[in-house]
Amino acid sequence: QVQLVESGGGLVQAGGSLRLSCAASGSDFSIEAMSWYRQAPGKQRELVASFITSGGTPNYADSVKGRFTISRDNAQNTVYLQMNSLKPEDTAVYYCHARVRIRNYFTEPWGQGTQVSVSS
Repeated sequence: QVQLVESGGGLVQAGGSLRLSCAASGSDFSIEAMSWYRQAPGKQRELVASFITSGGTPNYADSVKGRFTISRDNAQNTVYLQMNSLKPEDTAVYYCHARVRIRNYFTEPWGQGTQVSVSS
């Protein structure tokens, strides 16, 4: 099994920054793709940013383009979400998601979520 553990959420004023981290742990696995999602109260979970480890450019939701950056540390199996110029509408629980290969099968674990609150 592969587990994802997020950290870095918190309360920040509008215009501020936060960096979220998501660390994957387990054995005999390789990461195919990693993503950040968020879910605000009363709304559906939405994709914020993602990348595929085989290459290509990251994908961002229109609402965060130019403000958020997804990056990774392959050696640590960790993905980050740098969030700048935060807005109150960015308030949500942020979830890390991965597509992971373990030997001959794939699994898609989720992290437990981390709260991001942006005050106006």
